[in-house]
Amino acid sequence: MLAITGASGALGQRVLHHLVHTLGHPAGQILALTRQPATLATWAAQGVQVRTFDLDAPATLPGALQGASRLLLISTDALGRRLAQHQAAIAAASAAGVQHVVYTSMPRPEGSPLLLAPEHLGSEQALAGAGLAGWTVLRNHWYFENLFGSLPHALAGGQWYTADEGQPSADIARDDLALAAATALADGFAGQRVLTLSGPEALTKADMARRISAATGRGLSVVQVPLAAIVDGLKGAALPPQIAEVYASFDTNTAAGRVAEVTGDFEALTGRKPQSFDDWLVQKADALRAL
Repeated sequence: MLAITGASGALGQRVLHHLVHTLGHPAGQILALTRQPATLATWAAQGVQVRTFDLDAPATLPGALQGASRLLLISTDALGRRLAQHQAAIAAASAAGVQHVVYTSMPRPEGSPLLLAPEHLGSEQALAGAGLAGWTVLRNHWYFENLFGSLPHALAGGQWYTADEGQPSADIARDDLALAAATALADGFAGQRVLTLSGPEALTKADMARRISAATGRGLSVVQVPLAAIVDGLKGAALPPQIAEVYASFDTNTAAGRVAEVTGDFEALTGRKPQSFDDWLVQKADALRAL
């Protein structure tokens, strides 16, 4: 029985897709865990077992994991609470007899200026110290899809503001990360491993802007600004100060060169090459032109 937390989210849904339709894992041997079981009715109709799983109710978690042999722990978006949530999930997995846990982390969390990094590092440490038979850490690079958060404003004004100092990032498609997570969950690996999953090339925002302009027919130039300007801009978009600082620290992390590494771990795990940014743009061209 393969279990997935956060199964109703964008990544979790694609993991379910790849488990059933790409890897051919029997739906009845998949356990989809979510706070909102009704959102997975379509998967339940296909035979997937759906159970309530609330990471803020730790006492209920071991029971929800009964029968699972391997667990994919998709990192949550609960800033400030997620380390405790992840620790609760890992402790529950150990108590329920889960043999292997796969965790979705971030590249190079040790000493990272990204304000989310301590939660990821703490989660990795909890996993390593849980006494499980085995575990996998997937250090996922940033999604191409994250661009849909910044591009509407950038394309509207023709200027893409950043404080990344022109440093590149080896981003990857979310669907590729879903395939990697499904593969790591289902492949039966019994030891301990850390994989860094990057895209096939490291691109600067200027590189991306040129390609986005070509794909959309709209001018887009990159403007480097101080980090404080990014924080102020995010606050101006009605984000709370703490959240604005977290989002801005992604630029700080990129500027420090911590997401530029291109690795072969995705291909080694899945047997496929990750989708290129150019191919992703072709796939998403209509959505980008609609921004």
